[in-house]
Amino acid sequence: MAHASAPPVGELTAEAVEFLHLYHEERQLPGVAARVAGVREEIAVTGTYRHTGDELAYGAKVAWRQSARCVGRARWAGLKVRDRRKVTSVAGMARELARHLAVADNGGRIRSVMTVFAPDRPGVGPRARIWNDQLIRYCGHRLDDGSVLGDPAQVAMTDAVRRLGWRPPAVPGRFDLLPWVLETAYEDPTLVPAPRELVREVALAHPAYPWFARLRLRWHALPVISTMRLRVGGVDYSCAPFNGHYLGDEIGTRNMGDGDRYDQLLPVARGLGLDTSREDTLWREHAALVLNQAVLHSFRSAGVRVSDPHSESELFMRFCAQEERAGRPVYGDWSWLNGSVGWAALHAVHHRYYDPRVPNPNLWQTGRSYGAAGVVSATLRQRHDVAGRGEG
Repeated sequence: MAHASAPPVGELTAEAVEFLHLYHEERQLPGVAARVAGVREEIAVTGTYRHTGDELAYGAKVAWRQSARCVGRARWAGLKVRDRRKVTSVAGMARELARHLAVADNGGRIRSVMTVFAPDRPGVGPRARIWNDQLIRYCGHRLDDGSVLGDPAQVAMTDAVRRLGWRPPAVPGRFDLLPWVLETAYEDPTLVPAPRELVREVALAHPAYPWFARLRLRWHALPVISTMRLRVGGVDYSCAPFNGHYLGDEIGTRNMGDGDRYDQLLPVARGLGLDTSREDTLWREHAALVLNQAVLHSFRSAGVRVSDPHSESELFMRFCAQEERAGRPVYGDWSWLNGSVGWAALHAVHHRYYDPRVPNPNLWQTGRSYGAAGVVSATLRQRHDVAGRGEG
């Protein structure tokens, strides 16, 4: 697991002070000197410090604002932050994750939500972990002939849950929900069924091609990322699942079109009667466009919030202008901010560059390792046993 050694107290203090000044300045709050003095003393005594609820909420919002790979950051101020730092059991986590799905779904009017569990212990690491990279994922079933039924990106996770005792449906399908695997410092990795009643799915159809519905494609409405580490003022929260809403080409181009995912470009091209014998016919591009049209049409017909590249590009450029007016750099990873369908023609997103630094507060990708069941858990528990239970 990450964070095997505690960061130097001086680094933690410097990052904490920087964040507290940012928080008080942007919120136009008094009392920064007293708060900084209190945090310095707390760090000196305990090796860390505890954010107030308001500090945590604002830090999470700024982390999204500064997340270089996200094109949807214009909505950063509207993020709903659920402070669940006192929840440290698997059963409690499962309840809160289910509640996250309900709150974020919002009747199809997807809202951006982050649920923050207990902070990591300095020198010890996470107190809680979600193995799934997103709360809603479809299985990747290995078949006897070597092929994969479902999502090839989830084969390793599907194998992992089977080692933990999960059994697939008697008749496996392409869109079987993966169970969650949750663990804490004091509990082994535990299988928890994803609450099917809270998972909204959209069947994909195309407004101009009736045959498209016969492909029997669908996708879930809510992308809840669950393996990103939130860092605010030097404090890490390794269990802080969060979501925005889908950009259409995330589903149409990547999830449905990529060859190592559902690989639907050829079936769509055949349905369109395209010449797939040569690449210069651009049949892949044509098929990808139709897939994207189907996603946007289907989500909007179902009343589920989704964004198209053109609208998102315009919104992102307004975000850039707002940041610059506020005197803040626009952090960005160019390769991630430019999507898959037609983005080169979209305003200035494609034609401008961004500050490549990755400041804190921010969101950081954590690694995943599935090993034999129990191995990861034992490492997590041993570290916490040495530290003692404390708040956990």
